[in-house]
Amino acid sequence: MAKKRTKSKPKSTKKSFSFKLSKQNKIILGSLLIVLSIALFFSFMSYYFTWQEDQSLLTEFRDRNKEASNLLNKFGAAVSHFFMYRGFGLASFAFPLLLAVTGLYLFLGLNGKGLVNKWIWGLTGIIWVSIALGFFAMEQPLLGGLIGYEMNDFLQDYTGKIGVFLILVFMLMVILVRLFNFSPEGIGNFFRAQRQHLKKDFKNTESPEAEVVLGDQSISLSTEPSEPEIVDTYTHKKDIPVLNPEAGLDVNLPKEEETDIALKVETVKEEKEEKGNKAAKLVKDFGEFDPKLELGNYKFPTLDLLEPHGATGGITINQEELEENKNRIVSTLKNYKIGIAQIKATIGPTVTLYEIVPEAGIRISKIKNLEDDIALSLAALGIRIIAPIPGKGTIGIEVPNKNASVVSMRSVIASNKFQKAEMELPIAFGKTISNETFVVDLAKMPHMLMAGATGQGKSVGLNAVITSLLYKKHPAEIKFVLVDPKKVELTLYNKIERHFLAKLPDSEDAIITDNTKVINTLNSLCIEMDNRYELLKTAMVRNIKEYNVKFKARKLNPNDGHKFLPYIVLVIDEFADLIMTAGKEVEAPIARLAQLARAIGIHLIIATQRPSVNVITGIIKANFPARIAFRVTSKIDSRTILDAQGADQLIGRGDMLFTQGNDVTRLQCAFVDTPEVAKITEYIGSQRAYPDAHLLPEYVGEDSGTGIDYDISDRDAMFREAAEVIVNAQQGSASLIQRKLKLGYNRAGRIIDQLEAAGIVGPFEGSKARQVLVPDIFALDQLLENETK
Repeated sequence: MAKKRTKSKPKSTKKSFSFKLSKQNKIILGSLLIVLSIALFFSFMSYYFTWQEDQSLLTEFRDRNKEASNLLNKFGAAVSHFFMYRGFGLASFAFPLLLAVTGLYLFLGLNGKGLVNKWIWGLTGIIWVSIALGFFAMEQPLLGGLIGYEMNDFLQDYTGKIGVFLILVFMLMVILVRLFNFSPEGIGNFFRAQRQHLKKDFKNTESPEAEVVLGDQSISLSTEPSEPEIVDTYTHKKDIPVLNPEAGLDVNLPKEEETDIALKVETVKEEKEEKGNKAAKLVKDFGEFDPKLELGNYKFPTLDLLEPHGATGGITINQEELEENKNRIVSTLKNYKIGIAQIKATIGPTVTLYEIVPEAGIRISKIKNLEDDIALSLAALGIRIIAPIPGKGTIGIEVPNKNASVVSMRSVIASNKFQKAEMELPIAFGKTISNETFVVDLAKMPHMLMAGATGQGKSVGLNAVITSLLYKKHPAEIKFVLVDPKKVELTLYNKIERHFLAKLPDSEDAIITDNTKVINTLNSLCIEMDNRYELLKTAMVRNIKEYNVKFKARKLNPNDGHKFLPYIVLVIDEFADLIMTAGKEVEAPIARLAQLARAIGIHLIIATQRPSVNVITGIIKANFPARIAFRVTSKIDSRTILDAQGADQLIGRGDMLFTQGNDVTRLQCAFVDTPEVAKITEYIGSQRAYPDAHLLPEYVGEDSGTGIDYDISDRDAMFREAAEVIVNAQQGSASLIQRKLKLGYNRAGRIIDQLEAAGIVGPFEGSKARQVLVPDIFALDQLLENETK
């Protein structure tokens, strides 16, 4: 049986896949990578100047109406945020370089064998730089990026800071050895070569003498270093007269060497004052005095603590509404035979400004008198006519928008205008009618009066002022004195007491709610003002800015009582209540502070919901040039606060008028909600603080003077218990009596005076506690028994 012949199947060979680009495709891909690298480079560069403005747009990438400030708009903002913030920080600039090199390799058709090594070492360098920046600048996450920050945090959890530093040194050594052939011999050769160059250059500096010829006289000049006694003249031979500056001066060189020789004339500088030399030496040895050093790790509040209220939608332009309002304005004016040559609309967050140019011969007062008629035709509240607009040849008609936009505190804090404001005390109030961020300097106001009916935005305005300063100033640079008679508006700021608040030495709470303490605090600020003026006098400067500059330069001796002076901002929430209860006792120190306190850095912000003439008196108005008016109920109140009408025509909800003594500006106040303020104060309060709040000078009122002899029969019923508390604690202060015996401030102050009259405590010593003159309870019993005999 014949065997069947089986045909052997040929072995199937698997084709190996290989990716090869044609020359044309290499050129196209190379061009793409080069263009992409250029785009990334400019995006990264722009990001460090515009990242704060573009933060809110990262979540609104699909909104085509939004426009980023980055050079490459939303693409640049998003890509830069991914690489610079969420990635490797400054080290990300290596990615455009690597992409450009790869693109050139493809575009020029070069051999790409070394390209992989470039990417490996490039990525290694990126990681090292990111970790290094994260290690040395942990407070600046934009430098090292999120990866550098998190890798540092992870490594420090296991190896500590020293371990991370050693890891960085080792990685740097690896990079230097592998990439740059680093070796100890190379370093030695480098320094030897530099030493030889220096020797050679030193020899070449030798040069012959020169000769100055003046008439028949000759003077020998040497290029060798001269003695320091030479004073603005040339060294001359004996019996040679002093050079006449009006005579001709020829310089003849020896014939052996015709070369140019630089002529140097040494002068002996005038001796500086001893103090100046000491100050310069101190600055050289220790650097300038840094008031922020005690809280050197303090971190300013971040934008994430603020909510983007209404920021996502922005200002919506309703073309139909604009045309309708324009036609109604034109028709209303036409009914009164007032022709319009031109009309223009400027859209703001809550109000649209219609600028009209009337025809020739139309009187402005005629249009001004039609305010109510225009409001009737538009069926809208808050119509305000500005006739004319200052600086323009137009008349303005402000009309509220049907759909108002909320101006968030986050948008104004993140604005470029606020972030780059070169002001001592910048305040971001909100936005103008033209949608521009409005920033002013409290230091130049120098005091501010704020009024408005209940619920119109006055408390939000105060929070906006305080929030602006918290976002801009370090705790060492500013202190707040908060007065809150309503006891509920400013209590949120209790958490930052040891960072930003100031109080009286005997006060338990930094936020003042008791009217008696308000009087003492105002008088204490007057004492502080006088003390500061004395310091300015001895320092021979005119204001707090010059004084602090001089103190930082170590030109003022702390042993002479000099110290760094922070700004102090007094905020009074409900001023009308204080005037009703205290009257002249409050008005007098406030008037004195308003008149004199500007130069020494004490600024007042007073708010009230009743701007009547018996509350805002002429003395107060004269010293408060900066005024803010929210909506009020009558024209009389508007004139009282602004000296002009208009505040009664506002629409409320943060709509406000601001004046600083000249023009009146309409603004939409930035909205900061109570939970946002709570998050800001929680963020600040959780950080390391000073041991106590900033202490103001102690003020002793008329009813608690130290020179009064008290009769034993007039002593307080708690006198004996208070004496025992003071002797046991060996500390003479009214606050101790308040806490231990649960007494009011006034009663505790009277008991302290009685204890002083009895010889138990010493006299008043400023901010220090009084000295206890009785050593123990046994001595106290003997003292009191001797009094009764």
